[in-house]
Amino acid sequence: MRAVSVAADSKASKAVALGERWVQIGYTCIDLFFVATGGVLIFSFRFPEVAMALWRGSVPSTGLLGEYLGFLILYGALVVLFCQGQDLYRLRETRAPIEQALAVAKAVGMATLLLTVFIYLSGNKSISRLVVGGTGVFTLITLVGWRSWERYSVSKQVASGNGMRNVLIVGAGKCGQELANYLDRNKHLGYAVRGFLDDSVSENPLILGRFGNLPQVTRAQFVDEIFVSMPLEQEIVKKLVLDARLNRIEVKLIPELYEGLAWRAPIEHLGDFPVMALHREPIPVVGLLLKRLMDLTISGAGLLVISPVLAVIGLATRMDSPGPILYCSARVGKKGRRFTCYKFRTMVDDADARKEELRHLNERQGPFFKITDDPRMTRVGRFLRKYSLDELPQLWNVLKREMSLVGPRPHPLDDCQQYTLEHLRRLDVSPGITGLWQVSARSDPSFEKNMALDLEYIENWNLWLDIEILLRTIPTVLKGSGA
Repeated sequence: MRAVSVAADSKASKAVALGERWVQIGYTCIDLFFVATGGVLIFSFRFPEVAMALWRGSVPSTGLLGEYLGFLILYGALVVLFCQGQDLYRLRETRAPIEQALAVAKAVGMATLLLTVFIYLSGNKSISRLVVGGTGVFTLITLVGWRSWERYSVSKQVASGNGMRNVLIVGAGKCGQELANYLDRNKHLGYAVRGFLDDSVSENPLILGRFGNLPQVTRAQFVDEIFVSMPLEQEIVKKLVLDARLNRIEVKLIPELYEGLAWRAPIEHLGDFPVMALHREPIPVVGLLLKRLMDLTISGAGLLVISPVLAVIGLATRMDSPGPILYCSARVGKKGRRFTCYKFRTMVDDADARKEELRHLNERQGPFFKITDDPRMTRVGRFLRKYSLDELPQLWNVLKREMSLVGPRPHPLDDCQQYTLEHLRRLDVSPGITGLWQVSARSDPSFEKNMALDLEYIENWNLWLDIEILLRTIPTVLKGSGA
């Protein structure tokens, strides 16, 4: 059992390392882009006649271009090398903004100085000092600028509830409290402290339970990472790691070293806190980035292309029955966050008020509410439901990052109130316009079947699965199987 566990964690660590490496490659490419941009701009300013000749498509016979191209390649390599030496390609920047800016200044300054010395020793007098100095200044400003923008963007996303990782701290003592305060002060790290686990009796409202309550607390609070901030008996830590592994949650330890459990665990630093990753859950960084890019591209282009169709549907909805064109419903999304879901109105204006009086006619099982011949449905609404046209405005939800093209369907608040603890797992990902259930068992009345397919999607997600579901959605919609 231990051998299987170690092998699984080793595989997860490799997947995490691969995802982090791709992000670091992306950071490196951004730096190189700004170095190249600065070099080209400053060169064009210093040698406008050469730049104009290149713009017209003629290549000057002088060897000036070759020399400056070599200069630019060497300078880019030096900048990346010194940035790596200043640890500027880490995924989570724990330094203060001024410290990070100073680290960039050191890296760019050393690269510029070394390049200047190299040019001087080589005896090359054709390289302009204005180009070298100007490129260095441009590089410094842009490298500091884009990192500051990234920090601000992450902080803004976390403040709005997007992109954050929910944290549970085991141990509500001094170390745990200091860690929680540090994470709260440094929002750009992307952590949100949900509370503590501690066996000691306390009136602290942030203590959510005892050590044995970890599975229930992590599920209810949508926890992504656990930090163990106090010395515990070895068997308790083993149980915590096992429960976390079963729930796909990362575990990090602010050490004490526990015999055997921390073997080969890498030591990292979160500000002033040394932490050890006892178990890591791989995050498919590249896949999620491509998924978001696909969401943005399809939803943005889709809204633009089908805008005449949206206008016709809106006009038909308004002429068919009194009431608003759009039905704006409060739904529960990723990590339990509420958002407004947009649909074309398909029912009479007071449909929600009449829901309870019709609940005895519900044909679905569990927290579902569906009636085949719903008396609240309008004529246009029945047609829209049949071909799923009422869901087209949800492309706006996708554009706003509240939903994705593919994922579990977002349920209304009153349905979610009937969830059990296990059902909350479907809220680990962003809800979608279409999903595995819609293309596999849309007519199945069982909530458990719906839940099983949603969990199957979450457990086995990859970008190709999303593409497959999108392709299968097209014939499903054309068949008019909606209701």
